[in-house]
Amino acid sequence: MKPRPVFSFVASAAVGLALAHTATAAIPLDQAERLGRDLTPMGAERAGNADGTIPEWTGGIRSPAEAGFPDFVTGGHHPDPYASDSVLVTINAENMAEYADKLTEGQKGLLTTYPSFYMNVYETHRSAAFPQRIYDATAEVALTAELVNEGRGVANSLMGIPFPIPSNGLEAIWNHILRFRADRGMRNIGQAAVTRGGGFTLVKFVDQYLGAYSLPGMTYEQLNNVIIYFKQRITAPARLAGQILLVHETLDQALEIRKAWVYNPGQRRVRRAPNIAFDNPRTGSDGLSTSDQFDLYNGSPQRYDWTLVGKKEIYVPYNNYKLHSNQLKYKDILQAGHINPEYLRYELHRVWVVEANLKAGTRHIYKRRTFYIDEDSWQTVAVDQYDNRDQLWRVSEGYGINYYDVPNYWTTVETVYDLQSGRYIAIGLNNEAKFTYNFNADIDFENFTQAALRRAGVR
Repeated sequence: MKPRPVFSFVASAAVGLALAHTATAAIPLDQAERLGRDLTPMGAERAGNADGTIPEWTGGIRSPAEAGFPDFVTGGHHPDPYASDSVLVTINAENMAEYADKLTEGQKGLLTTYPSFYMNVYETHRSAAFPQRIYDATAEVALTAELVNEGRGVANSLMGIPFPIPSNGLEAIWNHILRFRADRGMRNIGQAAVTRGGGFTLVKFVDQYLGAYSLPGMTYEQLNNVIIYFKQRITAPARLAGQILLVHETLDQALEIRKAWVYNPGQRRVRRAPNIAFDNPRTGSDGLSTSDQFDLYNGSPQRYDWTLVGKKEIYVPYNNYKLHSNQLKYKDILQAGHINPEYLRYELHRVWVVEANLKAGTRHIYKRRTFYIDEDSWQTVAVDQYDNRDQLWRVSEGYGINYYDVPNYWTTVETVYDLQSGRYIAIGLNNEAKFTYNFNADIDFENFTQAALRRAGVR
């Protein structure tokens, strides 16, 4: 790949402004100085809420030792630091009206559509934590980061959260896109498209990724406008095995759109895959999920108008170590209509609410989407998706944990529930896998070239 010139933040700002059709100015110094004081280093409110149901953030879980498991080795299933917690309240269709102000519209839809669905609410733990260098970088780029090219890109930002104090919806969704998800890793996961009756065939993947944007010492020259390198091989079932997807995700998609390639084992050829984006079906999803729903949301935000509604206290999936456990079998988790709610954990957290409305003259199967983004991690934890009749259609939830060996807060399982068909898809299942997330994998840029894709294409 041909490198771009090295830019300092100051020089890059000039270039970013020259290229931009519209740009959003960075926050003033007096606001940035709140980070690490009354705000956490990621921009969340450090204090708890008035009635004490949300505690103060005190640093999260920063290591296996702090989680209570000093001998934990990366690659294994993370033991639950909150296993002794008891259920505070169970919300179901009969009592949901009592808690309506703290539920998403999607959760209300699940509760009313499926009498068997319920939400076990536990004590809130603000477990999210990240390396100190991510906090330091966030404090720096908060003074320089800008939206450019009508929000299709971000300039003057490396390693940190670009907009820890967001002023609009685009900034908030870019925080989700650019959040820290470890430097590199390999994971062994499964995806199940579950029928109305509860049947499923597990599609197995081996994923590799390199989080270029947040690598230590990263420069603009090395970044080359690519924030994430991602490669995914299907290993089962036999009819799909051997197919490999390679993606280079870009920082400014107006300068260069996402680059994607697919290796087809039947043809033994590598082909460009421009359709791996927006509302094209996701690999192996049986039409239940779009490409941009992977990771709850990914890719260019160009097809929507984004509105920052504000912050709200909501019962959201959080600290789902039970769902991550190797003591469960997939058949224990996957049932008709929805995941077995006995293995789900909900907590009361403050989330940023962002509305995305389809722009005039553009197309997408979702006319409107509501995002709920965790203030402590910038991880999207839930999304409500509406059809062209403006009816609630699909509900996404991201069941996250703190991978305290990094540390990093990220999902272990993601779901998309289709309320109209009675089906759903779950991705990230790793309960029966020998290893989960190996954050010490020997992975570098050379693993994500077209040549490497061809070499990997052996069925």
